[in-house]
Amino acid sequence: MSKLDIFKALSNETRLSILKWLKEPEKYFLPQGLHIPDGDDFSNSVCVGSICEKTNISQSTISHYLDMLQRAGLLESRRFGKWTYYRRNEKNIQELAEFIRSEL
Repeated sequence: MSKLDIFKALSNETRLSILKWLKEPEKYFLPQGLHIPDGDDFSNSVCVGSICEKTNISQSTISHYLDMLQRAGLLESRRFGKWTYYRRNEKNIQELAEFIRSEL
Protein backbone atom coordinates (compact mmCIF):
# COMPACT_ATOMS: atom_id res chain seq x y z
CA MET A 1 0.00 0.00 0.00
CA SER A 2 1.83 3.07 -1.30
CA LYS A 3 0.92 6.25 0.55
CA LEU A 4 1.32 8.20 -2.68
CA ASP A 5 -1.17 5.90 -4.47
CA ILE A 6 -3.60 6.31 -1.58
CA PHE A 7 -3.46 10.10 -1.67
CA LYS A 8 -3.80 10.09 -5.47
CA ALA A 9 -6.88 7.88 -5.18
CA LEU A 10 -8.38 10.23 -2.58
CA SER A 11 -7.65 13.37 -4.61
CA ASN A 12 -10.92 13.07 -6.54
CA GLU A 13 -14.19 14.22 -4.96
CA THR A 14 -16.22 11.29 -6.30
CA ARG A 15 -13.69 8.68 -5.17
CA LEU A 16 -13.57 10.29 -1.74
CA SER A 17 -17.38 10.26 -1.59
CA ILE A 18 -17.50 6.58 -2.55
CA LEU A 19 -15.17 5.74 0.33
CA LYS A 20 -17.36 7.78 2.68
CA TRP A 21 -20.59 6.16 1.44
CA LEU A 22 -19.13 2.67 1.85
CA LYS A 23 -18.47 3.42 5.51
CA GLU A 24 -22.25 3.34 6.07
CA PRO A 25 -23.73 1.67 2.98
CA GLU A 26 -27.14 1.17 4.62
CA LYS A 27 -27.42 4.97 4.94
CA TYR A 28 -26.53 5.78 1.32
CA PHE A 29 -27.73 2.79 -0.74
CA LEU A 30 -30.77 0.56 -1.03
CA PRO A 31 -30.39 -2.90 0.58
CA GLN A 32 -27.67 -4.89 -1.17
CA GLY A 33 -26.62 -8.50 -1.50
CA LEU A 34 -29.26 -9.95 -3.82
CA HIS A 35 -26.55 -11.72 -5.80
CA ILE A 36 -24.44 -12.85 -2.84
CA PRO A 37 -25.01 -16.54 -2.02
CA ASP A 38 -26.46 -17.39 1.39
CA GLY A 39 -23.74 -18.03 3.91
CA ASP A 40 -21.15 -15.94 2.05
CA ASP A 41 -20.01 -13.13 4.32
CA PHE A 42 -19.15 -10.09 2.25
CA SER A 43 -21.09 -7.70 4.47
CA ASN A 44 -21.26 -3.93 4.01
CA SER A 45 -20.59 -4.33 0.31
CA VAL A 46 -22.28 -2.49 -2.55
CA CYS A 47 -22.77 -3.52 -6.17
CA VAL A 48 -21.06 -1.40 -8.83
CA GLY A 49 -24.44 -0.65 -10.43
CA SER A 50 -25.73 0.95 -7.23
CA ILE A 51 -22.66 3.19 -7.05
CA CYS A 52 -23.20 4.20 -10.69
CA GLU A 53 -26.82 5.11 -9.96
CA LYS A 54 -25.87 7.22 -6.94
CA THR A 55 -23.15 9.15 -8.78
CA ASN A 56 -24.91 9.36 -12.16
CA ILE A 57 -21.53 8.56 -13.72
CA SER A 58 -20.92 5.91 -16.39
CA GLN A 59 -20.06 2.38 -15.31
CA SER A 60 -16.69 2.52 -17.08
CA THR A 61 -15.67 5.63 -15.13
CA ILE A 62 -16.91 4.24 -11.81
CA SER A 63 -15.13 0.95 -12.49
CA HIS A 64 -11.92 2.90 -13.08
CA TYR A 65 -12.43 4.84 -9.84
CA LEU A 66 -13.13 1.66 -7.86
CA ASP A 67 -10.07 -0.01 -9.37
CA MET A 68 -7.91 2.94 -8.27
CA LEU A 69 -9.27 2.74 -4.74
CA GLN A 70 -8.73 -1.02 -4.69
CA ARG A 71 -5.15 -0.80 -6.03
CA ALA A 72 -4.45 1.77 -3.31
CA GLY A 73 -5.63 -0.82 -0.77
CA LEU A 74 -8.69 1.12 0.37
CA LEU A 75 -11.33 -1.25 -1.06
CA GLU A 76 -11.90 -4.98 -1.41
CA SER A 77 -14.01 -6.56 -4.14
CA ARG A 78 -15.75 -9.87 -4.76
CA ARG A 79 -17.43 -11.09 -7.91
CA PHE A 80 -20.70 -13.03 -7.72
CA GLY A 81 -21.70 -14.17 -11.20
CA LYS A 82 -21.78 -11.05 -13.34
CA TRP A 83 -22.01 -8.68 -10.35
CA THR A 84 -19.06 -7.16 -8.53
CA TYR A 85 -19.42 -5.88 -4.98
CA TYR A 86 -17.06 -3.51 -3.17
CA ARG A 87 -16.49 -2.71 0.48
CA ARG A 88 -13.93 -0.76 2.48
CA ASN A 89 -10.70 -2.39 3.60
CA GLU A 90 -10.97 -1.23 7.19
CA LYS A 91 -7.57 -2.60 8.22
CA ASN A 92 -5.76 -0.51 5.62
CA ILE A 93 -7.90 2.55 6.33
CA GLN A 94 -6.98 2.29 10.03
CA GLU A 95 -3.30 2.03 9.08
CA LEU A 96 -3.68 5.16 6.95
CA ALA A 97 -5.38 7.01 9.82
CA GLU A 98 -2.53 6.03 12.15
CA PHE A 99 0.05 7.18 9.58
CA ILE A 100 -1.69 10.56 9.31
CA ARG A 101 -1.90 10.91 13.11
CA SER A 102 1.71 10.00 13.74
CA GLU A 103 3.57 11.24 10.66
CA LEU A 104 1.73 14.26 9.28
